[in-house]
Amino acid sequence: MSENQEVHQLVDHVFRHEAGKLSAILTKFFGTQHIALVEDVVQDTLVDALKIWNYKGIPDNPEGWLHTVAKNKALNAIKRENTLLKNSPEIASQQESATLPEFSFDEEEIADDQLRMIFTCCHPSLSQDSQVALTLKTLCGFSIPEIARAFLTTDDTINKRLVRARQKIRDANIPFEVPQGTELNKRLESVLEAIYLLFNEGYSASKGEQLIRYELCLEAIRLVQFITDNPHFTKKSNAYALLALMLLNASRFKAREDSEGNIITMELQDRTLWDKQLIDNGLVCIEKSTENESLSVYHILAAISASHCIAPTYEATDWQKILTLYDSLLYFDSSAVVVLNRSIALSKVKGVKAAITTLEGIRDSPQMVKNHLYYSTLGNLYLQDKNNANAIHYFEEAINHSNLEKEKQLIFNRLQS
Repeated sequence: MSENQEVHQLVDHVFRHEAGKLSAILTKFFGTQHIALVEDVVQDTLVDALKIWNYKGIPDNPEGWLHTVAKNKALNAIKRENTLLKNSPEIASQQESATLPEFSFDEEEIADDQLRMIFTCCHPSLSQDSQVALTLKTLCGFSIPEIARAFLTTDDTINKRLVRARQKIRDANIPFEVPQGTELNKRLESVLEAIYLLFNEGYSASKGEQLIRYELCLEAIRLVQFITDNPHFTKKSNAYALLALMLLNASRFKAREDSEGNIITMELQDRTLWDKQLIDNGLVCIEKSTENESLSVYHILAAISASHCIAPTYEATDWQKILTLYDSLLYFDSSAVVVLNRSIALSKVKGVKAAITTLEGIRDSPQMVKNHLYYSTLGNLYLQDKNNANAIHYFEEAINHSNLEKEKQLIFNRLQS
């Protein structure tokens, strides 16, 4: 690995971990009406890190370096932005006295600020799509293309959502605070959705060489554990169900790739590599999620993942149970993505032709047109059905629509077989 590559990897890792902290700290100081400025400061800090670390080397304390640079950029922004001086007496007073504002990097205060940041981004005056997009961009450091992939939409659409969300926050003067009482639990659902999309992006990366971006998955798990451990929340059933889902899926990480990073499908995975501790923890979380008898998408998805995890072999998987769970999931979410995911269980229980017919029925869905998983799944099904011509066609389409090199290689190998 070249030195530049090492720097890029470290910057990406550190920035992912620190972006939310910096955004929360700066938002507390600037105010939510200047959330776009906060994003600019945080992004400029990353750009400087890439430039300077490539030239001078990686500092001994990368996190501290980012904090210092972000703080200095914030102060420079104050000098440039006349509106900040006019609208914030506190800032104006500090400027007049030539004293520097205090930016606290105490971990406990940062945790509180991050919680405030999440609920600011997920304010009910914003559309749900905008809430999630803003959370992923501001708190989790996602790029616009990554958010677009999570929503199965275009970069332009996400950019417009972010612009509208920031404008709404300014116009409504949305406070930087954690809601109280019943409002807290209502707003929690949008927070959980944002965390779920964060985990999914890490679990199956949208681009590049790596299938799994572990730091994103760990960040998502950390965020939802922050909620399950937080006394502010009285209704944690859905949070525990989401945590169970993520832990169970994460338990299979080591078996999903070979030593060279090539993808290994579940059918061929070495189950001795599955993390039994994570599986046990996930099952415990499922139990905790049932305490108030609520049912959500996360409960069903966690149950599906648990069915895979407890099966001693691929052949011993209880596909009928999984299909029944997917049928239940359709009541909550009848989207083409759920139909696609259900198709594997359907093929195991009712045969390959039934699954093919179902997938051909969603061919024109906007969610499937550019979805490489749709084409690769159909390719595999047609291969099992001995229809090589259709299998080749769909495998080629899958390669054309995949952005991840390891996925392309997996599909290419199936094509060659």
